[in-house]
Amino acid sequence: MPRRRALLVGGAALLVAGGGATVFSLRRRVAAVERPPGVPLGPFDARSTAEEVTAGLDLTGKVHLVTGATSGLGLETARVLALRGAQVVATGRTLDKAAQAVRGLPGRFTPVALELTDFDSVRRCADEVGAAFGALDGVICNAGIMELPRLEQVRGLEKQFVTNHLGHFILVNRLLGRVIAAKQGRVVVVSSGSHRRAPPAGIEFDNLSGERGYDAAAAYGQSKLANGLFVRELARRLAPTAATANVARPGVILTQLGRHQAAKQLMGRLIGWTFMKSVEAGAATQVYVATHPSLAKVNGQFFADCNPEVPGGLMQDDALAAKLWTESTRLTADWLA
Repeated sequence: MPRRRALLVGGAALLVAGGGATVFSLRRRVAAVERPPGVPLGPFDARSTAEEVTAGLDLTGKVHLVTGATSGLGLETARVLALRGAQVVATGRTLDKAAQAVRGLPGRFTPVALELTDFDSVRRCADEVGAAFGALDGVICNAGIMELPRLEQVRGLEKQFVTNHLGHFILVNRLLGRVIAAKQGRVVVVSSGSHRRAPPAGIEFDNLSGERGYDAAAAYGQSKLANGLFVRELARRLAPTAATANVARPGVILTQLGRHQAAKQLMGRLIGWTFMKSVEAGAATQVYVATHPSLAKVNGQFFADCNPEVPGGLMQDDALAAKLWTESTRLTADWLA
C-alpha cells in the first residue's frame, strides 16, 4: 500500500475513536503544503531519520546544547549529534537524570541540570554552559510539556507557557552571545502543529495565569504558538549576524510528551503504526535544521518533515511576535540581567 494511502487509513481509524477534527489534521498533512520562496528544499522527507539527515557530516569541534535530552526526541537528537562528532551539552531536570540518560552512549557529552520552570535553574544552567564554552554552534530547545489536564501555575503563570516558552526564552537570551560567537550559530525551537489550537487572540496577554476558562489543548497551543513567535522576533534581531533561528515541527510521535493523555497514548500504541513517526524520524527535522550546511543562511523559517513550509496564521504575525517579546522580557527581567 502506498505510504500516502496508509496515512489516510490511519486517519480513518482515528475517526472512529477520536472524532473528525483529528482526521482533518491528518488529512492536511497528506495534502500539498505551501513552500516559502527562496528557501532550499532538501532531499529528505517524513520518513528520514536523524542519522540519515546527518550522514557524511563531521561535527567535530562543534558544540550543541539540547534541552530535554533525557528521553524521546531530545535523547535521540543528542545521540546523533554526538555520533557525528559534536560535543553535546545534554540537559535534564536534574544532573543525575541528564548523566544517566547519556551514560554509555558513544561520543562526548556534558550533562547539565535544567529545570525550565525554575528560572534560577535556567540562569545557573546558562551561566555554567557559558563559562565552559566560548561559542555554541547550536541550541536546540526541545524540552516541553503537553496538555496538562488541570490548571497548574508557576509564579502565577500557566505552567505550559512557562515551561515551553519562558524557560527557553531566558536560556536562549542568556546564551545568545555564545551563539553569535560561533562561526554560524543556530537556535532551533521545537514547536507543533498544535499552534493552530491557540486561542483566537493567539497569546492571551490578559490571561497568562490561565485562570479564565482553562483548556488544556488551547493552553498547549498557545505555548507552541509562542515558540514560533519567539523565533520570528529572534530571527529579526539576529539578521545582522551570521547566527540564525528557525522552528522545527517533529510531527506525531509516541513519546513521554503525551503522558497526560492516557486515551491518546493507548490509541497510539494500538494503531499508531499507521500514521505516527518513529522517534528516529521525529528527531530528524530538528537535527537537520541544526546542522545541515545548506541551511547556513536560512533564518526565521518553519520546518516540518525536513523541509520548509509556510505555517500561516498567527505564526507569521510580526506585531504579535514583537509584543510577546516585550511581555516575555518584562516577566523574566530579573533573570535576563
